[in-house]
Amino acid sequence: MDIRQYVIEKGKLAKKASREMATIGTDVKNKALEAMAQALIKNKDTILAANSKDIENGKEKGLSEYMLDRLLLNENRINDMADGLKNVASLKDPIGQVDKMWKTEDELQIGQIRVPLGVIGIIYESRPNVTVDAAALCIKAGNVVILRGGSEAINSNTSLINIIKEAAAENGLPKESIQFIDITDREAATEMMKLNQYIDVLIPRGGAGLIQAVVKNSTVPVIETGVGNCHIYIDDSADLKMAEDIVINAKTQRPAVCNAAETILVHKNIAKEFLPELSKRLKGYGVEMRGCHITKEIISDVKPASKEDWATEYLDYILAIKVVNSIDEAIDHIFEYGTKHSEAIITNNYLNSQRFLKEIDAAAVYVNASTRFTDGSQFGFGAEIGISTQKLHARGPMGLEELTTIKNIIYGEGQIRQ
Repeated sequence: MDIRQYVIEKGKLAKKASREMATIGTDVKNKALEAMAQALIKNKDTILAANSKDIENGKEKGLSEYMLDRLLLNENRINDMADGLKNVASLKDPIGQVDKMWKTEDELQIGQIRVPLGVIGIIYESRPNVTVDAAALCIKAGNVVILRGGSEAINSNTSLINIIKEAAAENGLPKESIQFIDITDREAATEMMKLNQYIDVLIPRGGAGLIQAVVKNSTVPVIETGVGNCHIYIDDSADLKMAEDIVINAKTQRPAVCNAAETILVHKNIAKEFLPELSKRLKGYGVEMRGCHITKEIISDVKPASKEDWATEYLDYILAIKVVNSIDEAIDHIFEYGTKHSEAIITNNYLNSQRFLKEIDAAAVYVNASTRFTDGSQFGFGAEIGISTQKLHARGPMGLEELTTIKNIIYGEGQIRQ
C-alpha cells in the first residue's frame, strides 16, 4: 500500500469510529482514561527502552541539549503522563452541555448543545507526552484522533500508542478511536492535510516551520497553534526586583517552550539601573544576550541584535533586549514582531497597564506576571491540546470545550414557515 492509500485508510477507520465515539457516555470514557493511565505505569520499562533509542538517534543527529530534553522520557515524566490521564478523567465532560436555550416568536424552542468536532488530526514534533495528552483530551471530548508525530520520537510514540490504544479498546472505546501514522516520511503529513473527507480539523504543534507548512498547504480546516515570540515590557514605573524575577522565570525556567520570553523591552528611564543587574543574573543561567545599540552601551559584552533577532523564537538560552523611549514604542514593536501568543507588561502605572491590556493583540496579555503561565493546566482547564494563536475557532490554551462545537436543536409543535 502506498503512503497516500495508507493515510486514506486511517482516515476511513477514524471517520467510521467517530460515529460511535460521539455517543459514548462519560463513565465509559473515564474508565478508559483510567485504564490508559494504569497501562502506562505497568509498561514503564517498555516505554523507556523505546525512548532510549530515540535519544541515541537524536544524539547521532546532533539535536541540541534542549531538543533532547523535549524528547526525553523518564519515570517522573511517565508518571506525569499517567496523572494527566487521570486528571482529564476527573474533568467535567462538555458533551451534551446546553450553552443556551430560547423561544422564538413562532414558539420554537431552540437550544445549543456541545457536541464533538468529530475526527481531529494532530501533526506534532519532538515531545512524546503530546501523544498521550492529545489522545486523552480528544477522547474525553468525544472525538477520534489521528496522530502523526515527528521522526525523532517515532519509537517512543509507537510504544505509547500501542499501550494506550489497547487499554482504551479493552475498556469500551472503539478500537480505532486512536489512530497513529507511523510513517515518518513527510508525504504522510502532506496527505493528512488533504483528508477533508475524513478529518474535521487539523492541529499542528511544533516549530514555526511545521505550523506554517500546515497552514499554507492544508485543505482541512486548521487551528494554528504554538509559535511564541513572547515579549516582556519593563515600564519606567516597574518594581525592578519584580521585573528581574519575572524575566528570569520567563526566559530560564524552560526556554524550549512556546510561552518562554524571547525579547524584553526596557524603558529608557530605568535601563541603566535595571539592565546591569538583570545581566548578572542572566549570565548566571548561561543566557546569551543580544541587544540594541543602547543596550550595548549599558552592557558592553552583549552581542549586537539584528532585525532578525526581534522576529526569532529562539527556544533556547538566548534573549533579545531593546531599550525603548515609551510604552508607545513598546506596543509598536510588539505589534510588528509579536506572534499573538503571550505578552507582558511590568508596571505600577495603572493607566499603562490598562493601555497594554487593551491595545496588545495576543491570546494572553499579562500585567506583572510571567508569560510561562500560558498553559491549560495553569489556567485551570486541567490540560490543553495546544495554544491557539488565531481567533477562530478558539484562542489561547485549548481545553476540552475548545475540542467541541455546537449543535442547534429545535423543538416544535407543527410550525411551518409563512
